Amino acid sequence: MSFTILRKYFNIILFQKLIVASLLISILSSFLAISLKHITEYLEHSFLLKATKQSFLMFVFPVIGLSVIYFMRQYLFKKKENKGIKEIFDATKSKGKSLPIYKIPSHFINGLFTVAFGGSTGIEVSTVVSTAAIGAATHKKENQFRNYKTELICAGITAGITILFNSPIAGILFSMEVIAKKKNKIFFISNIIALLVAYALLLILEEQPLFSISTTSWNYYAIPYFILLGILAGYNSVLLTKSVLFFKKQFSKFENEFHKILIGSLIISSLLFILPQLYGDGYHAMKSLFTMDKPTISVTFFVTFLGILVLKPVITSATLASGGDGGVFAPSLFIGAFLGLFLATILNTYFQLNVIPVNFMILGMAAVLSASLHAPYTSLFLVCGMINDYTLFFPLLMVCFIAKYTSKFVFPYTVYTFSTSAIK
Repeated sequence: MSFTILRKYFNIILFQKLIVASLLISILSSFLAISLKHITEYLEHSFLLKATKQSFLMFVFPVIGLSVIYFMRQYLFKKKENKGIKEIFDATKSKGKSLPIYKIPSHFINGLFTVAFGGSTGIEVSTVVSTAAIGAATHKKENQFRNYKTELICAGITAGITILFNSPIAGILFSMEVIAKKKNKIFFISNIIALLVAYALLLILEEQPLFSISTTSWNYYAIPYFILLGILAGYNSVLLTKSVLFFKKQFSKFENEFHKILIGSLIISSLLFILPQLYGDGYHAMKSLFTMDKPTISVTFFVTFLGILVLKPVITSATLASGGDGGVFAPSLFIGAFLGLFLATILNTYFQLNVIPVNFMILGMAAVLSASLHAPYTSLFLVCGMINDYTLFFPLLMVCFIAKYTSKFVFPYTVYTFSTSAIK
């Protein structure tokens, strides 16, 4: 038998194995993501309900959550801190590095404890890294897969994002825009399998969109104000990014880990006591925002909304710097929703423009996320998936790009791409 024929058979067998591996990664990642999503949602709701009835719990829950995460890291997870998406970048850039298998339970448990006990971030990054670790584990088990580490890691991520946001397009776009440095036939095949498996699970379980929102139209005369929203979103994302980087730098100076936990918990608890809307991922507050009556300008309105826009970056940064697991997905969506409603209310009250507040909330969510990740297409489809509505597709596309390039002009890094060597 000639070498050419042998090589052909080898490639066929390898391709079949990659298909099976992609299916396995997709199934495991989908079930991991759906489990983390619903367990976190249930516990966060239960603990928040208790804390709103008994305010002293706002000072108890964060210290419990961060302490448990610390002790698990010390005794279960090899004393290694979770570095979020940077761990994936390290694994995909280097042939010698990978994501160890303990990163699956580490990010799953730490993300759950962070959000359930009030840490002001989300489980998105925890899901992304744990599902990426599933892909990396599969890659390490089979020597023939050594050239396809990134593709298999991305398959896990695509499935995870699809589950979290009910958007298969956002899943594969996130893998393409943020993670993958190469796109080839194997990448598209493995990731299409991932999104199909994840979306099938969503249909079987009859998962509903995260937000039940009805958008009917948008007006062309509002385009200049959409542009303004995109610019403001870019600046807000830079505030979030710089806040996270600043807190991590300051907290890294503490030699005693318990000092980090105590100071971080004090910041988190104090801000939660003032503004309970900042608890956890904030999706509960956003749902209330979408269902509230048309707000009117008042001192309370200004203080509350400005307080949320200024303090959300602070509490998120304190959560991450003191050992919490998470990233800027949920905080960006949260800030964007409040920024959008704040701007729409001002435009309607002082300029009688009669813009549609819910449209501005949706646009704000996508814009701040796009600016924080530098991923406009992912943000567009992710938000559309969250509300299961594409009415605002073109305004969303516009504000996502405006916000991204505004943020890059002001500060060219995200929390995931910044390194101390890049300080100007």
